[in-house]
This record gives sequence, C-alpha cells and structure tokens, in this order.
Amino acid sequence: MLQDKDRIFTNLYGFKSPGLRGAKMRGAWDGTKQMLELGRDGIIDQVKASGLRGRGGAGFPTGLKWSFMPKVSDGRPHYLIVNADESEPGTCKDREIMRHDPHLLVEGCLIAGFAMGANAGYIYIRGEFIREREALQAAVDEAYDAKLIGKNNKNGWDFDLYVHHGAGAYICGEETALLESLEGKKGQPRLKPPFPANVGLYGAPSTVNNVESIAVVPTILRRGADWFAGLGRPNNVGTKLFCISGHVETPCNVEEEMGITFRELIEKHAGGVRGGWDNLKAVIPGGSSVPCLPATTCKDMHMDFDTLRDLKSGLGTAAVIVMDQSTDMIRAIARLAYFYKHESCGQCTPCREGTGWMWRVLERMAIGQAEKREIDMLLDVSHQIEGHTICALGDAAAWPVQGLIRHFRHEIEERIDQYSANPNPDGAVSLQAAE
Repeated sequence: MLQDKDRIFTNLYGFKSPGLRGAKMRGAWDGTKQMLELGRDGIIDQVKASGLRGRGGAGFPTGLKWSFMPKVSDGRPHYLIVNADESEPGTCKDREIMRHDPHLLVEGCLIAGFAMGANAGYIYIRGEFIREREALQAAVDEAYDAKLIGKNNKNGWDFDLYVHHGAGAYICGEETALLESLEGKKGQPRLKPPFPANVGLYGAPSTVNNVESIAVVPTILRRGADWFAGLGRPNNVGTKLFCISGHVETPCNVEEEMGITFRELIEKHAGGVRGGWDNLKAVIPGGSSVPCLPATTCKDMHMDFDTLRDLKSGLGTAAVIVMDQSTDMIRAIARLAYFYKHESCGQCTPCREGTGWMWRVLERMAIGQAEKREIDMLLDVSHQIEGHTICALGDAAAWPVQGLIRHFRHEIEERIDQYSANPNPDGAVSLQAAE
C-alpha cells in the first residue's frame, strides 16, 4: 500500500482547510519560483522523466503532450486548458481535488502554463459542479490576491487563470468539443487534424489536460521525477486516485500506488465486496466507457493502463464499479447504452444512429424478447460504430456492449430461452424467472 509520506493529495477528504494558508502548510506554493527557473525545457524534461501519464482516461505521456506545443510563438497566444468536465459515470476524483485541494491545481496551472509558453489558462468545470466551482474560484482569487498568479506576480511568469462553468454535457469532456463550448459554440467535436497543439482555442496553440494530471506536477517537481517514477509498475508509475463504487461495503475515493491489485484495493480501502469475495460477479475498472470484466479475471489483476488493456478493458479514469451476483448485467449495460444514446451529439451517423439501435436491442434482450442470432448482429454493429466517429464517444458506447457479449453471452442466451419458454409482452414473467 502507498505510504502516507508519498501521498500527493493530503486533503482529499476535506479534514483540513482548502484555503491558501492551509495549502501552504501542506507544502503547496513552496519553491514555485525556483521550479520556473528550471526553464521550459527543464520542466518538460522532468515531467517526461517522471513517467506521468494522463489521468483523464487515455494515459498519454503528459510531458510528451506538452512538448508538442510550439517552442517559439508565431504571434498567436498559447493557452492551457484544464478539463474539469468530470462526466464519466462512476468518476468522482477531480471534484474532490477542486473542492478540498484546489491550490495544487492552481499552482500546477501556473507551472504548466510556463512550460508551454501560455500566459492564460482556462479551467472548464462540469455544469453540475456548483460547490466545486465556488471552492476553485475562491482559490484562484486567493492566488491573485497573494500575487502568486496574474500580472507581475511573485513567481515571475505572467499568468491569468479563468474558471469557466459548462452546461452539463458529457460530450464536452472530449477535448475539441470542450474547446468549441469554451468559444461559445455548440459542444461538438472537431475533425483532427489540425490538433489543438497547433490550432486549438480561438485558433491558437492549446493543450488540454485533466485536473489530476496538472495537480500532481508541482509535487513531482518538488520531490523529483525519480521519486514519482519509483512508485508503481514499469510504464505505469506514480500515484493514482481511484473512485470505488457499487457493491462494496464502503465506497470511497482513495489515492494509491499505480498497479495495486484489484483485490487489495477493494479489501484494504472499500471494506471488500458486499457479501464476500465469492459474491463478486463483474467489475467495470475504469468508468462506464470501458468493457466490464468477470470475477474470474479480477483477483490478481493489477490496476494499471497496460494490464487492463491486455485484458481488453482499460484503466480509464480509475472509476472502479463493483457488481455482485445480484446484478442483472444485461440491464446494467442497457442502462449505460441509454446514457450514451442520450449524450451523443449527433454529428456522426454511426454514433447518432448506432447508439439508439444498440440500446433498443439491449432493452429487448434484457427481457429476453430477442433471437440468439441478434447477439452477433449487435456485436457487429458495435464494431461498425467503434473507430468510425470523429471522437471517442462511439468507442465509449460500443465497448460496454462488447464486454457484455464477450463475458456474459451465456446470460443473454439464457434470458432468451426463458422468454421463449414463457413469453409475455411486458416481460414480467421472464424477469421473475431470471431472478
């Protein structure tokens, strides 16, 4: 388990003050000016050496992403954008950073802005996050008042930071849709290329990073890249915030070492699976958009990007959703399918038409009112959606369906058999039989 001395988010549960004074007592804003004296390349090299990978879901190397920004300005300003639109079902880590440790994020924004030559940063916060926005705005105001950010600040890099409140759209968590929304347009993803590092916000070079990715940078620079790289497993290093929900005794957010096994994570921090380990049925390991995994694969499963990718799932945002034997897997995935149908922006035909089609088929399958040949048809449609849309929402809608068919096809077939033996238009008899 991660030792307390290695924790970055020491006020994750809000037991201490989130204000500037409390943040400084916990180590924030300590030596920030000296960090900037490393220079742009020096900071980026340190972030690269730390092995930090993006905490928003994709796991792309953060230092490498920063290096894509132009070294010399062509007259256009550079922008840092922080993606705080935490809309992935099951994910609730960034809100705790903004609510209880916002100065880590504000300080990280200054350092990241300097490293990319950006004199302005925007934090795009989810529409439903009211208290989080208030806490974050208070921290930004405190930083301005203390001359830590803004024009002619103590740290020697002019940097303005703005908190922008979204309107509650899942699609705006996609970086180019976020940029469109930030510009006051409809939140729809852009075609790439051009990529944001060349043509981003207002047509200027921009980098979009997750809250957690930015908030850990000051601590990495203070303690050294080797310290961060020494935690976790090869290519999956550092600490990570895990959001544990579902059928566990004590759902929680916890900071742990990357690569901790699933069983240790659940039993040490969440009180174990409800009803005991043998009652575990499935796990969604990284938020609702990644495929579920059956209990048989979970015991010694390492919670990191590469291990879960090899298991045909993903770490995503590390939102661990635990499901016990009482779970109706077909109905659970059908509910997720409805969510993605509802949140599709409608720009791409495969996603606009396919998400609704998958949901309708899954609703029938949840009752059993389907034919077994439709299972392969559903799988085929999911592959036609995956990889054929402008953004990854099509993939996010397809993957849960693929996970269901890959691991729980037998449940769909049993439900169909039960309904065939006792058909009922409203499905009531079939569902009782299934239970």
